[in-house]
Amino acid sequence: MEPVSDPRIYSNRYQVTHLIARGGMAMVYRAQDLLLNRPVALKILYPELGADPLFVERFRREAQAAANLSHPNIVPVFDWGEDGGTYFIVMELIDGTSLADVLRGSRILTASRSALIIAQVAAALGYAHRNGVVHRDVKPGNILITSDGQVKVTDFGIAQAISSEDHLAEEGSVMGTATYFSPEQAEGASVDGRSDVYSLGVVLFEMLVGRPPFIGDSPVAVSSQHVHGTVPKPSEFNDTVPRDLEAIVMQALAKSPGQRYQSADEFRADLIRFSEGQPVRAAGYGGAFFGIDATRAVSAVPGGERTQAVPVMTGPRTDVRRRRSNHTGIISAVVIVLLAVAGLSYFLVAGKPGVTLMPDVVGRSTSTALKTLRSADLFVSSVKPVSSAEKKGTVVSTVPKAGVKVKSRESVSLKVSSGTTTTPVTVPNTIGKSLSAAEALLGLKHLGYKVDQTTTAPAGATPNTILSQKPAGGSKSRTGDTVILYIMAPLTTYPVPSVVGQSEVGATSTLVGDGLSVSPTTTSKCSNTIASGLVLSTVPATGTEVDAGTQIRLITSSGVCNVVVPDVTGFTLGAAQSAMTGDGLQTSPSAADPTLCTPAQVGTVISQGSSPGSSVPYNSTINIAVCDASTQPASTQPTSG
Repeated sequence: MEPVSDPRIYSNRYQVTHLIARGGMAMVYRAQDLLLNRPVALKILYPELGADPLFVERFRREAQAAANLSHPNIVPVFDWGEDGGTYFIVMELIDGTSLADVLRGSRILTASRSALIIAQVAAALGYAHRNGVVHRDVKPGNILITSDGQVKVTDFGIAQAISSEDHLAEEGSVMGTATYFSPEQAEGASVDGRSDVYSLGVVLFEMLVGRPPFIGDSPVAVSSQHVHGTVPKPSEFNDTVPRDLEAIVMQALAKSPGQRYQSADEFRADLIRFSEGQPVRAAGYGGAFFGIDATRAVSAVPGGERTQAVPVMTGPRTDVRRRRSNHTGIISAVVIVLLAVAGLSYFLVAGKPGVTLMPDVVGRSTSTALKTLRSADLFVSSVKPVSSAEKKGTVVSTVPKAGVKVKSRESVSLKVSSGTTTTPVTVPNTIGKSLSAAEALLGLKHLGYKVDQTTTAPAGATPNTILSQKPAGGSKSRTGDTVILYIMAPLTTYPVPSVVGQSEVGATSTLVGDGLSVSPTTTSKCSNTIASGLVLSTVPATGTEVDAGTQIRLITSSGVCNVVVPDVTGFTLGAAQSAMTGDGLQTSPSAADPTLCTPAQVGTVISQGSSPGSSVPYNSTINIAVCDASTQPASTQPTSG
């Protein structure tokens, strides 16, 4: 998070402290609710969009849609408003990270963890769908994971009520993120909950293999693949993906909404079955599978093309009884095989897409590779030049990979060497910077990165902060090279930072920025050294070793403590001042009326402004009267009479 230079207060209540993220329509800030004394997330519409009534209406509708959804897996909306022409939404501040951050650098998750995370997202979407709201922008960036592992869905910025008609998107355009579009969304058609199921299937695919199913040079290219491309199997990129989970992914990614899970709840139920080791319903579903192993494709052939329609024998059979009694099993098997072979042949000849293996064209020239692929009845959708040590014009890689089962007319993409076009660069120093800041620095130098974890964190280290890197900052490298960034492992402990003397907002920002959370409950205690309202101490105390995410309770100063006023009458001025200072009080001496002073009292205190034994605030000033002179006669012996 980036501290803001202008901690503006919206509606006299919400004071922004840190920038969390920038989105397509708004910026998200960390803010302090000054009324309820709690941290919140403040989503503020871009100023240039605030003048557009259509955008404002979309923004307003986000607040209404999300505010009506109360579910443990949905980020709650607390408030919405407008301040000086700036529109904002107030949401719960989530202590955690986004799934996009978890997946950054093409990282993959285990099958079991992926299933559990997506099941929670599906639960949130199922609830939203039952309440008439389609998210329409399901993606890793809108899926948050708290420090205790709970999943929450956020950003209903382009959600629409299922029963209402949306007029807010410009004609000829659709709202959303192309990588996670459903086919019908990419075509600009109407959407329902099954569109969210498809998008969530794309997210699950990416979690399992480290990349989404479709990649292109532009959003239009990716959208086209969602509509026309064949969905690859996750196992083509990661052969450790369990078959049952792959079946779940492929059913969620079926092109036709009617072939997908018909609700997010159905999707979730199958994920739970997988997690519990039970048979999943998708395992026997044709869905998005293609190839010989999709046996149910035969039963889907339309009338007139079914295998049983092909005759094998003609004329009446007079030997049925005899054959049945002696060779029933053999003849039945032969008939089934002949029927299957004849039917499959008819199916292929009739013009249905055939199944073949992806040719190996890696290492061949681009022209040769194109001829080979076209002769295999495959469609080359993109040829992307990449920097490589291979000879210029040589195919470096293909998607799908060689040997993978493909359908005829399926689209494939090539990466072709453009030769060694890298340039020397100096590796930037990212140590001490946040992961997002390090990513930006490396991106400016056209360097890739890989995140690794270490448990040997130095003093003062905090989560998601770069502890070390390889190669080191200042060393020479080339564009396209990878820098390894080391961050603190999740279970590593580190000391609570000192926030003494800071405001609650500042202390909260410091603690949250260091990967800790702040208790909503604060206590106060008097202090003679810390001003009222500032942090006096924390629980656990400064320097205590804690885990990431530990909740810290703030103890603020309620102001100075009270002290008991000592009795200094009869003291000399110096002694009186010393006694008062020792008790944390100041003195303001003044000359006493000489008529009230006896010669014996000259040079001493005869009265004080606050009564001895009374309670006054620390550092209070006490008035004292000191006899400088006396007009009373000296004492005389009484005369006898």
